[in-house]
Amino acid sequence: MGAAVSGRCAGPLLPPCPGPPGHAPTAPAPRLSRMELRAGDSWGIFTFLCAALCNLPVLPALNCTEELGAGQSIQKTYDLTRYLEHQLRTLAGTYLNYLGPPFNEPDFNPPRLARAERVPSATVDLDLWRGLTDNARLAANYRAYSRLLCYLRALDGQAGTAELRHRLGHFCSSLQGLVLSIAGVMSSLGYPLPAGPAGPPAPPGTPVAPNDFLKKMDDFWLLKELQTWLWRSAKDFNRLKKKVPPAVVTLRLEARGF
Repeated sequence: MGAAVSGRCAGPLLPPCPGPPGHAPTAPAPRLSRMELRAGDSWGIFTFLCAALCNLPVLPALNCTEELGAGQSIQKTYDLTRYLEHQLRTLAGTYLNYLGPPFNEPDFNPPRLARAERVPSATVDLDLWRGLTDNARLAANYRAYSRLLCYLRALDGQAGTAELRHRLGHFCSSLQGLVLSIAGVMSSLGYPLPAGPAGPPAPPGTPVAPNDFLKKMDDFWLLKELQTWLWRSAKDFNRLKKKVPPAVVTLRLEARGF
């Protein structure tokens, strides 16, 4: 770079230190700041980057992949079930008011009629239910919600007000998401999806309710059974998520070629 300096000044305000006799004073050598690079260093870095870019297709790539395992899928399904519980309370209040008395009275608890047997029933002994395998409980939930969704969509087409149709449509979309979420849990645990719906399907040409009161009774029991299913499903997924470890983050090494 430049000529060597014989001494170092004590501070920035002092004059340059004198050199040997007969020589003119020389300016201090410039210092390189941390952000400055010498010409040789810059050329070396540039060469390295060009070589790396040219060989990028054959270099191994290190990908950080988050495995969406069963634990996270179960947690999402549990959260959706609790959300549907809250959503159903609002929907049921609106729909029962639409049906009118005695269906919107708090102490109204009619017996389950034979017509209501087509709706999947959640009234199963708790000890018997808990004695089932995880696969059997998940399959029962999947079949029941798939069938309940069909009945709810029929209600959506019969609702008499725009507000009620909007609420029913929104709830049906959320319930469809729960069905898909349960299918995702079963897939992540290695369980096959059940083949058919829960309970015997209604035969073609099944007569509608002979009067308006029985039709309202069918709607009442549909909402009541759906409420019980959601309450029990929330407990099922809460227990299941405690048995399955949480999701992990893995590093996957992939070799990329041409």
